[in-house]
Amino acid sequence: MIRKKEEMRELIRKNYAQIALKGAQGGCCCGSGSGCCGTDTNVDISESSKRIGYSEDDINKAPLEANMGLGCGNPIAIATLKDGDNVLDLGSGGGFDCFLARRQVGDTGCVIGVDMTPEMVKLARENAEKNGYENVEFRLGEIEHLPVADASVDVIISNCVINLSLEKEKVFSEAYRVLKAGGKLSISDVVATAQLPEHIKHDLSMMSGCIAGAEYVENIRAMMHKAGFKHIKLTPKDNSKDIISSWVPNRNIEDFVSSYIIEATKEN
Repeated sequence: MIRKKEEMRELIRKNYAQIALKGAQGGCCCGSGSGCCGTDTNVDISESSKRIGYSEDDINKAPLEANMGLGCGNPIAIATLKDGDNVLDLGSGGGFDCFLARRQVGDTGCVIGVDMTPEMVKLARENAEKNGYENVEFRLGEIEHLPVADASVDVIISNCVINLSLEKEKVFSEAYRVLKAGGKLSISDVVATAQLPEHIKHDLSMMSGCIAGAEYVENIRAMMHKAGFKHIKLTPKDNSKDIISSWVPNRNIEDFVSSYIIEATKEN
């Protein structure tokens, strides 16, 4: 069954609203540890976070409510942030990566999180307010239409979100627009490494679970090149098979998609 883009977008938004309201056990999404809409409610968020690349120190330095064990990597580990950087997080969720980034950019830098789910934005703002974080803000918006000024961002991070977009070319075009000259893209995401079977492509749980929307890796490269990015690098994570198989056990989904580190720059 072919669904309209707005219908699909609304289904994804509703799923992530449930995650925001109920925590990692509230629905199905990438990295939830629930077998992609499975029945496992014993989610170990700390172990899920460590599996995708976060350290115990990372987990302890962000508000507990911000970490839902979601994602497919650790973009902060590859972003090499520095004092004074302006950072943008695409699909910021409860704010976990934003809160880690704010520590590295210091008081002279700032972090902006953009998410299309009002419940996630509300949760992230509450987390920021409770902890007195003044160099981070959260904006409601779609990553295909970023509520961010031209050439205002030094580094863009994102964790397993672009695969959910139904218009990925627009995402990369928008990312390029808001980056400053010399700015960089440092993200983790799921990409397809083989043609996805039709039953996976049209499985709603696989869509919100960061599987069905994965684009073929070379198509991602082409989209980034078209947007204007240079020095494009797409690198599979060493433990990608472990990450993917933990989401959807015993279905060999890891034969079709992989967790990748994606990097690029906007030249001066």
